[in-house]
Amino acid sequence: MVTTAETNLRALLNRRDLGLSLVHSESEIPAGALDRPLRWVHSSDLADPTPFLSEDLALLTTGTQFDQAVNIDTYVGRLADRGILGLGFGTEVHRAGIPEALVTACAAHGIPLFEVPYRTPFIAVARAHSEAIAAQAYARRSWALDTQRALALAALRPHGLDATVSELGKRLGVWVGLFDTAGALSLSRPRDAIDPDVREALDDRVAEILTRGLETGQSLRIDAHAFMLFTIGRGGHLRGVMALAVDSLDPEARSVVTSVIAMAGLALEQSGQLARRRRRLHTQLLRSLLTDDPALARRVLGGLPPTPMVVAVAADVPSGPLSDWWERHRAEHGTPVFLADSEDGVTMCVSAADEELLDQVAARFGGRIGVSDQETYTSFNRAHAQAVTALRQQASPGIARYADTVGSSILTALATDEARLVAESRLAPIREHDKRNSTELERSLQTWLEHDAKTEFAAAVLGVHRHTLRSRIAQAGAMLEIDLSTFPARAELWTLLHTARD
Repeated sequence: MVTTAETNLRALLNRRDLGLSLVHSESEIPAGALDRPLRWVHSSDLADPTPFLSEDLALLTTGTQFDQAVNIDTYVGRLADRGILGLGFGTEVHRAGIPEALVTACAAHGIPLFEVPYRTPFIAVARAHSEAIAAQAYARRSWALDTQRALALAALRPHGLDATVSELGKRLGVWVGLFDTAGALSLSRPRDAIDPDVREALDDRVAEILTRGLETGQSLRIDAHAFMLFTIGRGGHLRGVMALAVDSLDPEARSVVTSVIAMAGLALEQSGQLARRRRRLHTQLLRSLLTDDPALARRVLGGLPPTPMVVAVAADVPSGPLSDWWERHRAEHGTPVFLADSEDGVTMCVSAADEELLDQVAARFGGRIGVSDQETYTSFNRAHAQAVTALRQQASPGIARYADTVGSSILTALATDEARLVAESRLAPIREHDKRNSTELERSLQTWLEHDAKTEFAAAVLGVHRHTLRSRIAQAGAMLEIDLSTFPARAELWTLLHTARD
């Protein structure tokens, strides 16, 4: 931070024109007692001045109150409880020297005691402190103006946002980090100045703020490290978070940070508009790729991820933060990727060699992702259809690969919402009968078909006589109006049982 005129007790004691002298050695008073910010200097000879004092000030006295049988230890104890930072005793005004009891009491209560010589009026001490406060305020205003000019010039450089963040960190003398909409640290100055464990906790807090989507300015402490966090952008449309490794900011520093946040918001909003236009262009190129002709996309983009490639379609994932994540990964690792918005979700195309990155996407964004088999661009449409099919089979967050979906069952692939509705309607008569009469027609049919329609084996599993099972099958067939002695009817019943919801 900028160096300014100090407003503490040490600064007053160092003023040669005042002639103040510390009674105790510095080792006899609490560490840092002379360096705490001093709010004001006040004088009083009241026996108990504390009702009229605020904390963080120095009190001056001539000691006339001690002639009134005032208990000195009690007097000093009240000052300590009130938060007085120092006690100045004016000698040779009312009495010679400083009472020994006062020296002892101040040492016991940890209050620095200093002598104010006869030649120095109390008003001179108060005026000196007032001038130091004014000098500090002027220095801070000058620093703020100079810093604002430096930040404005930094914003005009190439990579202006990066330069502005770097300049802010240098001017404040603290670590500054800028997180993008995906909650990833995109800029930091100085780099790698934060312990990895602290960074992980900070990342989690930033991600929580961005997930809530609310504007905020808050302080955060991680172990012994203090941070201040500021959101960039308006509530519901946050563009990122700025973090500073500092526990507080004075008004001048806060105004500087506020201006940087405004500049960052404008820069990121402009970048976001360009990104949205780029995504719209990619959506048009996706339509071209779905014709299995990659020529137009290659001409416009200059290239596509190398083959063999896989196509992935993500649902429940915001395209903006996802695009930011891929852009950062491409800048850092050179990973080629194609992204586009579509009716089914965000379409991603990556080389098969980079397919494992899709697992990172699923873990970071928590959405559902369907992934195709490895294909070439002349089969892009098929790969996209495979990804959509896999996505529809994935009910919870995570990745579903088409190869796994195909390997499970054709019935699983055919189990659409419409098919389930039809199956439930067809099975309704026997389900209602079972519910009304506490029978087990549906379970009996299921077990019978699982045992290749062999009545004797199925009856043994169900624990009933084979004639009882034959009677149930005949009753169910009549209720469903199908002849279960034929293979097509049995196949239809098997499909109904596996498609309907339990």
